[in-house]
Amino acid sequence: MAAASPEAQRERGYADTLREILQQPATWQATAALLREPSTQAQLRAVLTPRPAHVVLTGSGSSIYAGECIAPDLQQALGVPVQAIAAGTLLTHWRSALPPGGGLLISIARSGDSPESAGVVDQLLAHAPDWRHLAITCNANGKLATQYRGESRYGALVLDERTNDRSLVMTSSFTNLVLAGSGLGGRADGASWPDGVRRVAGCVQHMFDTQADALAAVGYGSFDQAVFLGSGGALGAAREAALKMLEMTGGRVSTMAETFLGLRHGPMSSLDEDTLVVAFLSPDPAVRAYEYDLLRELSRKRLGQVRVLVGEGIAEDVIGAQDVAVDLQGLHAGDDALPLLADVAVGQTLAFFRCLALGGKPDAPAQGVLTRVVESFALHAAGAPPGQSAQGEESVA
Repeated sequence: MAAASPEAQRERGYADTLREILQQPATWQATAALLREPSTQAQLRAVLTPRPAHVVLTGSGSSIYAGECIAPDLQQALGVPVQAIAAGTLLTHWRSALPPGGGLLISIARSGDSPESAGVVDQLLAHAPDWRHLAITCNANGKLATQYRGESRYGALVLDERTNDRSLVMTSSFTNLVLAGSGLGGRADGASWPDGVRRVAGCVQHMFDTQADALAAVGYGSFDQAVFLGSGGALGAAREAALKMLEMTGGRVSTMAETFLGLRHGPMSSLDEDTLVVAFLSPDPAVRAYEYDLLRELSRKRLGQVRVLVGEGIAEDVIGAQDVAVDLQGLHAGDDALPLLADVAVGQTLAFFRCLALGGKPDAPAQGVLTRVVESFALHAAGAPPGQSAQGEESVA
C-alpha cells in the first residue's frame, strides 16, 4: 500500500490518509497504554464515581458512529443503560432526548471544535446540573480539551497526537476513539485487555501486509453501490465504513449500512448482482449463525457482485470464488468491541482504493463541499424565537 514515494503520495492526494490508515495498529497500542496509566485510571474512576444512572455517548458524523460501536460493550461493562445520541439531536432536543435522572455525557470528537460539540456541553452545563461530562478527543488544543478546565463536572481524555488525523476523512482517529471508549468501566484495567489489543493490531497489520492487493482489486472493480452489514455494535462500524466509502468517492458510490436481519425487511430490494457486499461478522457463534443464513440467502438470490467478509474462522461455504475473506486468525475476541477496529480498517482500505480507482484524492475527496471541521453556524438559544441566536457564539477554525 505504501510503495509510492512520499512526494508521489502527496502529489496524488493520499499521503495523509494512507499514513493514518497504516498507523492504526501502532496507535492502538499507544491508546491502550494511555488507558492503563495510573493518572488516567484515577481520572476515569473519578468521572465514574459515583456510578452514573445513565451514560450517553454523543458526537457528530463519524463520532456518533464511534458511540454506536462503544455503547453495547460499555453497557455490559458498567451495568447501567448506555446509549448513543447524536450531538445535533442534543443541541435541538436535549430535554426530550436525554434520559431522566442525570448521568454521564461522553463527548467523542477528533477535533473537539465542531459547532455541536461545545454547544451541547455549554447547554447542559448551564441547564442540566445532574449531568457530568467526559470528553474523549484527539486534539489537545480543541475546545473540548481546553475550554472547560475549571468545571468540576467536566473531564477530558486526550489521545496520542498522531490520532488527530490531518486528512478530511477520519480513520485512525475513529478507531482510537472507539478503543478508548470501549476501555472505560474498568475493562482496560484487566490483564487480558492489552493482549487483546495486541492481537487485533497484529491481525490488522497482517491484513495490510498480505491482503492489500486483494482489497485493491475489489476497490478497482465496477460497482457503484455498496452495502455494509453488522450486528450489535458492528452496525456502528458498518455505518462508519459506509460513510468512508461515500465521502472518499464523493457520492459516486451509493452506500447503505444495515443489520444482517434488518436487510430482509425492505433494504434487500435495492441490491443487485453488481452490489459490493461487506459483512462484518460477529465473534458470537449464535449471532453469526443468523449472519451466515443471510449470506447464504444472498448467494441463492444472486445478490452481490463480490463480497468482503471480515471475522475469525469464517465458514468456507459462505465464501464465493470471487469473494475476499479477511480471516482474523488468532484474534480470540473476548468481547464484541475489539473486532470492530479490524472491521473499520477493512472498510477504510476499500474506500481508499475505490477513491483512487475513480480518480479522486482521499485526503480531500469532496472538492470543497466538506471541510475537515464543520464550518461554524449559529447556535440558537433554547426557546428563543426563530432567527435569534445564542449569545457567545464562536467561530470554528
